[in-house]
Amino acid sequence: MPAPRSTTSDELNDRALRLLKGLVEHYVADGRPVGSKTLARDLDLGLSPATLRNVMADLERLGLIAAPHTSAGRIPTAKGLRMFVDTLLRATPIDDTEEGMLRQQLGASTDPGGLVETAGRLLADLSQQAGVVLLPRRDVARLRQVDFVSLSDGRLLVILVTDDGDVHNWVVRQPRSYSEAALTQAANYLTEHHAGQTLAQMRGAILKELQRAQAAVGAFMETMLDLAERLVPPPAGGDVAGDYLIRGESNLLVGADPAPDLGKLQALFRAFGEKRELLHVLDECLHGQGVQIFLGAESGYQFLGDYSLVTAPYEVDGQVVGALGVIGPSRMPYERVVSVVDVTARLLGAALNRRLPAPS
Repeated sequence: MPAPRSTTSDELNDRALRLLKGLVEHYVADGRPVGSKTLARDLDLGLSPATLRNVMADLERLGLIAAPHTSAGRIPTAKGLRMFVDTLLRATPIDDTEEGMLRQQLGASTDPGGLVETAGRLLADLSQQAGVVLLPRRDVARLRQVDFVSLSDGRLLVILVTDDGDVHNWVVRQPRSYSEAALTQAANYLTEHHAGQTLAQMRGAILKELQRAQAAVGAFMETMLDLAERLVPPPAGGDVAGDYLIRGESNLLVGADPAPDLGKLQALFRAFGEKRELLHVLDECLHGQGVQIFLGAESGYQFLGDYSLVTAPYEVDGQVVGALGVIGPSRMPYERVVSVVDVTARLLGAALNRRLPAPS
């Protein structure tokens, strides 16, 4: 038996789409099932009560709305909510005062860590939900100094100091056996010629230098490239790199939902603590464009349950380095949250760009 077709907006006429949009907006606003009388009064569609009920019946037949229990009203289904956010949602710009506050507070932070912390707090405050920020990828940190220390059994200790003063170190296998003099020469060369560049920029520059090098200096440049490839910090865990901070979790306990499912809320908080699942979602956001909306378990991430995640990537020097977002009930005010997330992502990227020195 073939799988049922998914409904597209092309299958609905304008009045059905307007009715669905109005119903979702009413439901998001007060959390109660919406009746045909309410829609007839507030939407001014010019439809008779009988016609309006027929349109609602069509929406219900298509699986876009449903009647909870014995209520006379209707609520959007996960399918209906997905159609709303994909085709009917129109973001409401944040006002000038709020944007000015974002600019001011992000501008007041003095280091990348402080910027990320500020962004998480602002997301939570402006949305009244939980704000989450995926920390900037470590391979886009800018190099200040590098050292290599040869260990036993063909291992190599890499010590990396980034522009913000953080010290990172990890152990890798040596691509080949190097003398202490060669390691010192390589570390001095990388520090002198590539300080101020991201690790990705540095590896690209060395590769170009190697391609241009004559045979007489080729061996040295090959050493540089081999060792530069070791300047990739290992993932924080599993196949997903990075970490995140989350602020405003308590907003989920006193949010818009008058009767949250405590089991699903506990699952969400457990995911916050374990991190892996949420890191997968944020990692997916890194490969997308613009604002993305993950609607509860319908998104494929069961831990979200009845909660949604609105995310956007942020960039430094035109390169995506992290992601941020807002987590809240599925009936959160998407029109506003989308704008809050979008503006915060752009301003965080701009602020990080100012804090990080230009490559030499």
